[in-house]
Amino acid sequence: MDQTITQASDKEASVADKLQYMPGFGNDFETETLPGALPQGQNSPQKCNYGLYAEQLSGSPFTAPRGTNERSWLYRIRPSVRHTRRFSNAAYPHWKSAPCLDDHSLPLGQLRWGPVPAPDEKLSFLDGVRTMTVAGDALTQTGMAAHVYVFNEDMVDDYFFNADGELLIVPQIGTIRVFTEMGVMDVEPLEICLIPRGMMFKVLRIGDQKVWRGYICENYGAKFTLPDRGPIGANCLANPRDFKTPVAAYEDKETPCRVHVKWCGKFYVTEIGHSPLDVVAWHGNYAPFKYDLRTFSPVGAILFDHPDPSIFTVLTAPTEAAGTANVDFVIFPPRWLVAEHTFRPPWYHRNIMSEFMGLIHGQYDAKEEGFVPGGISLHNMMLPHGPDASGFEKASNSELKPVKLDHTMAFMFETRYPQQVTKYAAELETLQDNYLECWDGLERKFDGTPGIK
Repeated sequence: MDQTITQASDKEASVADKLQYMPGFGNDFETETLPGALPQGQNSPQKCNYGLYAEQLSGSPFTAPRGTNERSWLYRIRPSVRHTRRFSNAAYPHWKSAPCLDDHSLPLGQLRWGPVPAPDEKLSFLDGVRTMTVAGDALTQTGMAAHVYVFNEDMVDDYFFNADGELLIVPQIGTIRVFTEMGVMDVEPLEICLIPRGMMFKVLRIGDQKVWRGYICENYGAKFTLPDRGPIGANCLANPRDFKTPVAAYEDKETPCRVHVKWCGKFYVTEIGHSPLDVVAWHGNYAPFKYDLRTFSPVGAILFDHPDPSIFTVLTAPTEAAGTANVDFVIFPPRWLVAEHTFRPPWYHRNIMSEFMGLIHGQYDAKEEGFVPGGISLHNMMLPHGPDASGFEKASNSELKPVKLDHTMAFMFETRYPQQVTKYAAELETLQDNYLECWDGLERKFDGTPGIK
C-alpha cells in the first residue's frame, strides 16, 4: 500500500480502499511500506536502510514465557525519544482512573443510563472521553475503567498514548479511523479495535454525521487474549483468523504537533515539530488489531436450559487466579433460541463479577424497554438482576418454537473488581431514576400447590 496516509478528510474513500490487514490473533507479523525497509536475519543492523532507526516496543517483561512474551521491532524515521520533549501538565477532567472514589450522593444500586448527549462544542476523541466506572488500581495494573466517547472533530496534529493500559474501543455511532504507529484501521459499528498499552495513535472521523459515539474499556491488567474453549474444542466463538492487524503505514509531516500521555492516572502533553506516526516497517507480535463482531460464532443449548453467559466471551484479560478475569469482553449477538421446556432469556442471578453493559444496536431480549442503543447498565457484584417484568411474562408464556434473535448486539465489560461510579456518571442527565421499577411487576405467584402448573 502507499507508504503515507493523511487525515480522513483527504480522499477518504480512496484511502479506505487502500487499507490492508493481516489476519490472525497473536501472530508474529512483518510488514514494510518501502522495499527493503525491514531488515532480514537480524533486528538491529549497524545501519538501517533508508536512514531509519531501529527500536523495540515491548508489551511484556523481557523474561516472560514464550507464550506471553510480546514485542515488536519498529523501523522509523526518528526514534521515539524525539517524539517526546519536555512535558507539561494537561487536564482531561472527565477521564478518571482507579482508584477513584468521587464525591457524589448516588447510593449503591442497579443503574441504567440513556445515551450520552451529543456535545454542543467541538470535541476531539481525546476531549470526548467520559469515564462512567472505575475498578481496581491503575498504579498496580489491576482492574479497568469503562468509558464512553462522544466527539465531532478530528485529532489532526494531536496524538496520544496510554501507559496505564490497553484500550478496547467499541463504536456505536460512526466509523472511526484509528491511525497508530503500526498502521491504520477503519472501525465501524459492530467492529471493535484494540490499541496496545503505550502505542501512539490518533482518531479521525469517517462520514458526515453530526456525532461519533461509542464505548471504551481501559484494561489496566494483563492484556486481552482469546479465552480457552475447553470442551467446545478448536472452533467457534471468536476464531483467530477473523482478527485483523493493519499493515505498516506512516505519516511524514513537519508541522507543530502535540503528544498527549496518560501515565499513572495523570495527563501530560509535549510539543514536537513532526508527526510521531513515522514507522516505515515493523515486525513482531505486539500490535493493534480490529475484529468484526458479526464473525463471532455463538454456541448454546440445543435441548434444554440456559448456559452461562461466559459462552459469549470474545476476549478475556486473565488474572493470576485461574478462571478469574480482570476483564471479560462479552457480546450477545444474533442467534437462534431452540431450547425446550426452558425459560430462554438470561435467568435472574447474583454474581461475584461486576457487569458494565452497553447496547450497540437493536434490542436486548431481557430488557425490551428502557435499554436503548448507546445506553448503559451497571450491575455490580452480588446485586440481583435479570429480565424485567414484561420480559419474564413474555418468556414464561410464549410458544417454545425455534426463534431467532436478530438485529441486536449488546456487550459487557465484566470484571472481578467492584466498579465505582464516577461523579460524571452519577450526575449525568440520562441516568434513569425509574430503572428499578422495571421489576415491580414481578409479583408473588406461589400458591403452595405441588408440581408444575
